[in-house]
Amino acid sequence: MIFALMATVSMAPTTGAKVSATPGAPRRIVSLSLCADQYLLLLADPGQIAALNRFSQDRGMSWAYARARSFRAVRGSAEELMTLRPDLVFTSGFGSAAALEVLRRRRVPVVALDRAEDYPAIERVTRQVAAAIGHPERGDALITDMRARLRALGPPPGRGRVAAYYQRRGYLTGQGTLIDEMMRHAGLANLAGRLGRPMLSYLSIEQLATARPDFLLVEQKGVVRDRGTEMLEHPLLRRVVPDRRRILLPEALTTCAGPSYPDAMAALYDGIRKADRLSTPRSQSR
Repeated sequence: MIFALMATVSMAPTTGAKVSATPGAPRRIVSLSLCADQYLLLLADPGQIAALNRFSQDRGMSWAYARARSFRAVRGSAEELMTLRPDLVFTSGFGSAAALEVLRRRRVPVVALDRAEDYPAIERVTRQVAAAIGHPERGDALITDMRARLRALGPPPGRGRVAAYYQRRGYLTGQGTLIDEMMRHAGLANLAGRLGRPMLSYLSIEQLATARPDFLLVEQKGVVRDRGTEMLEHPLLRRVVPDRRRILLPEALTTCAGPSYPDAMAALYDGIRKADRLSTPRSQSR
């Protein structure tokens, strides 16, 4: 599922190091942003990419980790940037003060991507990146593809039911976030909104159990790594929201609002539909 979009978008070549002949197109692009990586890997010529964010090859965080393995990953230090000699850098809030000062002194163009928290913003950033790297037509093609994939998902399956995106250590994701926007598009009501909670807040297991959401959205299922993840498997929580009503949304799909969005929405829609199938008595499903 994660790479369905990457397989269908063919506007960016995947082999060879030849840079597009677009007049004025940057030839040594460095991304210090995990979110910018997503766009560059789909929109840029491989030969244009000098380096990507250090987490670009982390399977747990990066939607495009497999494709990113073909490129150098950097932390974004001043020394690295001097060695790379970039002619365009994407930051999105990343990079040390020393590194950014090096870029300023050398008059290297820096594009600071705004953090997108909804789909319209994803389209705006897509056009921004495509124009900056000299491939505006590829941005248009990517947007057309994303729109088609979202339409193909069909009607929202949530039917107004309540969901909670509950993270390790008991943090609840609230309004004004990518997850909140995804829930609305899937026809779900965010428990955080019902409780009047901000973008991120702590909610105890007892409070969550009392609220009794219809679905629990989680980054992983059945895995206990530490105390923070142990609480997600608490017996009380398991009784209130059993496994069949837990929807898996891997962190790599939601860390950034970008080209991964159609895959994230497909995972949410599929999770709701699967939960409904598992909750329907056999006599009613015949």
